[in-house]
Amino acid sequence: MTLVCGVLQILQLLILAWVVLSWIPVSPDHPIGRIQITIDRLVAPVVGPIRRVIPPLRLGGGYLDLSPLVLILGIALLSRLVC
Repeated sequence: MTLVCGVLQILQLLILAWVVLSWIPVSPDHPIGRIQITIDRLVAPVVGPIRRVIPPLRLGGGYLDLSPLVLILGIALLSRLVC
């Protein structure tokens, strides 16, 4: 059980880092850009299905993507049940 709990916590941190890094414009050649690409490859397949069900909301000139928040809440709920 502790392995599952650890993986769920790491996934929550990766999603949070993915959201924060999405706000920072960096080139792919920059070390932070490489980290951003790696995290995107790990998180995007998990967020994708949720994003298809809950599309980003249009707010003024931009969009608000709620799928990472829904995923974090789902992982927190699953973590409470399992751990």
